Amino acid sequence: MADHLLPSTSALLDADAATRIAHIRAPRWIGHPGASAAHDAMRRLLERPPSLRPRGLLIAGPYHNGKTMIAERFAVEHLRRADRQRVWVIQTREGAGLSHFYASILSGLRAPQAAGWRSLSRASEQVDHLLDSLKPRLLIFDEFHSALRGRRQDVKAIFSFLRRIARVHDISPVLVGEIAVYDALHDTEEMGSRFDTVAVSRWGFDEDFATLLDSLEASMPLAHASNLSRPPLAKMIHDLSEGLIGEVVDIVTRTAVAAVESGEERITSSTVMALGYVPLSRRRNSALRHSMT
Repeated sequence: MADHLLPSTSALLDADAATRIAHIRAPRWIGHPGASAAHDAMRRLLERPPSLRPRGLLIAGPYHNGKTMIAERFAVEHLRRADRQRVWVIQTREGAGLSHFYASILSGLRAPQAAGWRSLSRASEQVDHLLDSLKPRLLIFDEFHSALRGRRQDVKAIFSFLRRIARVHDISPVLVGEIAVYDALHDTEEMGSRFDTVAVSRWGFDEDFATLLDSLEASMPLAHASNLSRPPLAKMIHDLSEGLIGEVVDIVTRTAVAAVESGEERITSSTVMALGYVPLSRRRNSALRHSMT
């Protein structure tokens, strides 16, 4: 067994290149302190006793930093253990006002007529009926910042709805989104007092980041150790990713595929440089963009 790999990954070293590349590109769960804190907070809400004023949770952080995977992983783990589904993930639709928000909920709860209603009051009745029937304990609203792009009164109506389902149906809403959601919640003390917050922050260049790179390397079926967590390679990956876990995974995945295809069987600084990777904050003004004007 290659000491730098997980046993299950090491077993793939004898597979053909196509099989190894498929494994490298497959989605993978990466446990880390922010993810653990979010899961612990959601678990406490799921296991809490009935309440007249249940608390909610905000999972907030920058784009492409793993928030959706954290929420979906929790929901999947719940389904594996539970005899009844009490956690539902709602993909918040783009658009302002309750009509779009109701449509998100009806779709997420798999309502058969989710796309067919026209009356706001009818949609409200249908949502209430479903919540009363399904009795969820957690409703996780992913990409919740999409609901904040309307008029102030539209946002107030959505927050009023969240307070009502908490009070009437004993549901803890979990809002997953960017920093704008935190600002909107704390625009009034009424909403800010109802939600705890778990920050999924950018990664610093520290021991946790090194551990993340070690975990990724252990899951990549390359014959030779790349020592991703050692500088200057670790610093190069951190700078290009800007501390965003989605960008880190993208960089490591692309370079691991290149290492298989070239036969080098390890990721090096040269491999990373050859990507020509443009950090997320600079893509708007990248050379590629200017070449199209």
